[in-house]
Amino acid sequence: MISAKLRFCAGALAAAALSATSLPRPAAAADEATTLAIPAINLGFITRYVAEEEGFWKKQGLDVKITHIQGIGSMNAVISGSVDFSMSSGPSITRANARGQKLVALATGIGESDEYIVIRKEIAEAAHFNPNAPLEERGKILKGKTIATGGAGAIPDIVLKVVQKLSGVARDDVRTTPMQPPEFMAAFSRKSIDGFVSGPPFTQEALLDGSGVLVSNAAKAEPKQYSPVSSALLLARASFCPEHRSICTKMVHGVVEATKFIHDHPKETLAILKKNFSKYDDKVLAASYEALKAMTPVPPITTPKSLENADDMNIQAGFMTEADKLKDYAAIIDNEFVK
Repeated sequence: MISAKLRFCAGALAAAALSATSLPRPAAAADEATTLAIPAINLGFITRYVAEEEGFWKKQGLDVKITHIQGIGSMNAVISGSVDFSMSSGPSITRANARGQKLVALATGIGESDEYIVIRKEIAEAAHFNPNAPLEERGKILKGKTIATGGAGAIPDIVLKVVQKLSGVARDDVRTTPMQPPEFMAAFSRKSIDGFVSGPPFTQEALLDGSGVLVSNAAKAEPKQYSPVSSALLLARASFCPEHRSICTKMVHGVVEATKFIHDHPKETLAILKKNFSKYDDKVLAASYEALKAMTPVPPITTPKSLENADDMNIQAGFMTEADKLKDYAAIIDNEFVK
């Protein structure tokens, strides 16, 4: 027969166990939240699509809200504090810093401009255009043409003006019209514009369907005088990362993982491209992937030379003067989170 003392102990233990199971459990740590602005919808921002789809940010406990703000407006949103990060370009960040808007480069997603200049095929044929001529000669075909760019002062516009200058084509001898890809591809098809400046998949679509001819080839690092140059450049206000170290660590780590994935997992990367750009032919996406992979640095470190070339492009395009050129490019680069 169980003694009263033993019955009491057993009852006490049972009550304690029940009490322990009914205690509230610690809540899982909430994800940190941040915001990212993207200036255009194209595959030049492939690292963003891969990091998002593969959950490289989410797995680290970072909730990234992505917004699309056309052209340099995305970087301006960072400057104003409306968003934490943007993926902009080398010419944009150097121009901002020259004007006292303190930004820092955190990771270079693409190591070239990723901007091709495309002209309609019938225009090229009528001009007896030689695609094998030096760029300075090829660029002469731009004179008197109407070319679509992503926005005034954005990197497509800068590349166009640089090629014009190298080719001796005056700034006012080319009519530019700011359009987003769905608009300029439709206008190109209707022949209401003569060409456009953009990256994958739009350039590859025009080349593969035979409607376009390359004037300037980003896949060959043209214009070569300004290679390498940072594009799809993750940047933030200079004060942000010292105050939010954890967010910056997670944000950049997601980009680092994405660049590795792009090189190591072609099939899976192509599936991500197809998911986000489903209306494009598989051959167009495959050609886009190959071009982008070749331009994607691993790790995505930003070099002083890639920003100095960006500054020189600004000067050549007429958006800055030689006197505006920065003295120390390393001062606006923080590769700590990439390593």
